[in-house]
Order: sequence, then C-alpha cells, then structure tokens
Amino acid sequence: MYYRMKLADKVRVPPHRLGEELKSVILDVLQEQLEGSIDKEIGIFIAVTAVLDVGEGEIVPGDGAVYYDVDFESVVLRLSLQEVTEGLVVETTSFGAFVSLGPIDAMLHVSQISDEYINYDEKNSRLICQESKRFIGVNENIRARVVTLSLNEREPRDSKIGLTMRQSGLGTARWLEEDLNRELEKEKAEHGGR
Repeated sequence: MYYRMKLADKVRVPPHRLGEELKSVILDVLQEQLEGSIDKEIGIFIAVTAVLDVGEGEIVPGDGAVYYDVDFESVVLRLSLQEVTEGLVVETTSFGAFVSLGPIDAMLHVSQISDEYINYDEKNSRLICQESKRFIGVNENIRARVVTLSLNEREPRDSKIGLTMRQSGLGTARWLEEDLNRELEKEKAEHGGR
C-alpha cells in the first residue's frame, strides 16, 4: 500500500551549496539520499515531495557543512504479509515470473501460479497451465498476495518478495474477468435466465 507520510530527519547541507535557496538544497539532498532506499519501519521510499519546515542549523567542528532538523513529506510503499497487491509481469522464466510492484520487483514462482502443472513456452515468454490453457505473459497485469517478505535495507536490490495467485480472486486481469463471467452465467442458469 502506498502512503503519504510526514517525517523528520537531520539533513547535512554541504558547504558548496550554502549560498543556494535552502529548502531547494534540502529537497535535493533528501531525494538523493532516500528515494529508492528501504527503511524496515517506514517502507520503500518512492519520492520525497516537499520540505515542510527547516529548523535552526548546527555546525559540527571539523565539518564545513550545516546540519538542519527538517520536517518533510514523502511517498512510501509499505508491503505486508498477506496483502493483496497488483503488479505488471516484466519477465517470465522456466521457474516463474518477475512482477514489478512499482519501485521493486517480486517473484511469482511456478508453484504459486495454479494447482495445475505449468509449462514454460520460451518462444512466446509465457507460463501456461496444462489443463485450462490459461497463461501468463510479459506486460500482463496480475493480482497476487504477498506470501514472503524480506526487505534488505543495505542492498534494496537483494530484497525478496514472494507472491501467490493460488487463491480465489487472484490471477491475471483476463483470468479474473473469465471467472466473473463464469459466475454470472452460473447465477443466470440457477435463476432460470432472469
């Protein structure tokens, strides 16, 4: 889930930027330091959007920079176990699909796609369910549940997020539409076509 948060931090303004407009410099520094980083308590920083307040500056002996207490606004992605999320398939392999959740990718292992046996069609970059012939390809939107979550603050690229689509209400947009139409037809038949 995405959140807009108000946060506070101490920001170092380097000496060579002290003559510039302070809020603009602080925004640049915060964006450079935080965007794309992970904090296990806060989440994955998407963007620092505004500097709200700047306190008095402090000078540390031996360092020509000035340190400011700053209140700022940021957009973060905070994932939690069992959360249902939507993403875009960016790559398929013989062992599953990589799904972009925006700032970070997750893994949808073949064992978590369906109860059916899954074949990999390398030529068309698709994972195909053997009995139903449903498939997942690159650039498809999917709805899945987060089943494993291991965020790495030091190396965000080493974070591991595992997804599943093996439950009702999960799957590709096409699968969900097929399921809805099947349910509507079933209801219609049960009520005598009314």
